[in-house]
Formats: sequence, C-alpha cells, structure tokens
Amino acid sequence: MDLWITVTLFAAFFQTVRFMLHKVLNMGGLSTTGSTFARFAFAAPGAVVIVGFYLWFRGIAPPALGGAFWGYAMAGALGQILATMCVVALFRQRNFAVGITFKKTEVIQTALVAAVILGESISTGGWIAIAIGLAGVLLLSDAGQIGVAFWRRLGNRAVVMGLASGFFFAISAVGYRAASLQIDQTDPLVRAGVTLVCVTMAQSIAMALWLRLREPGQITAVWAARGMAVWLGLTSMAGSLCWFTAYTLQHAAYVQALGQVELMFSLMASVLFFRERLSRRELLGIACLTLSVLALILVIEG
Repeated sequence: MDLWITVTLFAAFFQTVRFMLHKVLNMGGLSTTGSTFARFAFAAPGAVVIVGFYLWFRGIAPPALGGAFWGYAMAGALGQILATMCVVALFRQRNFAVGITFKKTEVIQTALVAAVILGESISTGGWIAIAIGLAGVLLLSDAGQIGVAFWRRLGNRAVVMGLASGFFFAISAVGYRAASLQIDQTDPLVRAGVTLVCVTMAQSIAMALWLRLREPGQITAVWAARGMAVWLGLTSMAGSLCWFTAYTLQHAAYVQALGQVELMFSLMASVLFFRERLSRRELLGIACLTLSVLALILVIEG
C-alpha cells in the first residue's frame, strides 16, 4: 500500500476522533469557544516539539517568514477557528454523522472560493456536482419536509451553521496552501510543519486572549478538562500532519477522494458510540453530498 493512502486513512480517522472529542467536551460543560480553544492549545506544544525535532534531525535552520506568509497564514488560522466553532455549535443542532457531513461541504465550497481568489473557472460538470450537494444539504436540514418554503430551508440554523463551517474551512485551506508556498524550502514536510506550528501558536494565543476578556472561567474549565482535552489536541495535531503529508505525496484530488472514508467513520461513531439513529432522509442527504464531492473531484481530475 502506498504511503499516501496510509496517511490519508489515518488523517480521516484522527479527524473523526477529534470531532467525537469535540462533541463530548461541548456536552461536558465547555462552551463552543472553549472547546475550540482546547483543540489548538493542546495541539500547539506537540506540533512545536515534533517539527522542532524534525528540523534538528535534518540539520535545517528555521526558514525566514515574510509578510505574505503571515498574511495568508493568519487568514487561514482565523478561517479555521470560525469553522471549528461552527462545527462544534452544529453538534447542538444535529447528530454527529450529519454534523460531519455538513462540514464536508468544504470540498464543494473550496471550488467556489478558489474561483474567486485564485481565478479558477468551474465547468458545467462542476456546477452540476455543486447542485447535487445543495440537494443533499436541503435533505439534511430540519426544514426538509415537503411543503416548507425553499428560502426557509436555507435559513434553517443547522443548514446555515453547516454551510458556514464549510465556507470557513475553504478559506482556511486556501490560506494555508498559499502560506506554505511562501516558504523558501524544497522539503514539503518543512513547509507544512512550519506553517502548522505558526498557525496553532497564533490560534492558541488569540483564543486565550478572547476567552480571558469575553468568557471568564473558560480557560480554567479547559484546564480542568485537560484529561480529555489533551487527546483532542493530539488527535488534531496528528490529523493535520497526516493531511499535510498526504498532500505532499499525492494529488490533492486523490487525497480528498480517499478522505471521504471519514463519512463512514463518522457514521460508525454516530451509531456505535453515541447510539444515534439516522433517518432515511438523512442517509439520502449524506449519499447526495458524498456523490457531489466525488463528482466534483472527477471533474477536476478530468
């Protein structure tokens, strides 16, 4: 089995476990922002140690980072914070598997963001794939029953939070990719690792200041939940490193296609761990979104 396949499967697995831990922490007393902060705060130290060791082992000096790098990196960091908060808040609205599926609209929305920011055009086949994804979102919404107005469906809170998470994850992905390309290094692992360290450190500091000013007591609550929050941080860091490694070894389209196994992992977690049940309409919605993502990947590859 090729290495990129192995690390992509691990990335999807770690990401599923991370969102499971997010849900458990959110249900256990942490606010949405506190749960989001726990992810970055406990991921940053591990990222610093691993990347620092890799640079020392390879005898590579820390690369110089210019203004363009920090601009793209901070845009991606803010997008990831907002996206994670949307997903965690979404868990209060929908069950686990459906929440993850809403998050997966990032693949579709990345095409739209790339078209605006990078000037990439979308073919007719791409728009068809997006339309299939929209149908899946409507099926997954609470207002998906026959007879409910179309605009009311789009205004449903769960749908809005899900779409917002996908949009911000798309912003995050484009920002991180642009930032890593600003690093003058031939080793893709150095580019990915240094970007990860800078981003997680900035996110931890920014969210700590926010919680201190706007949500007193949440930092203490996060520390009190450190027994589980540590695992949240470690799985977050491991997942990010695996995704970045996979993208350095294989085309992103192939990685994204294989990464859809995350949907299967989330379904297993929803049913086996959280003892939740999915309706036929929700299963059909998940199927539509999965089909739209795979169709979009085929269009890009074509």
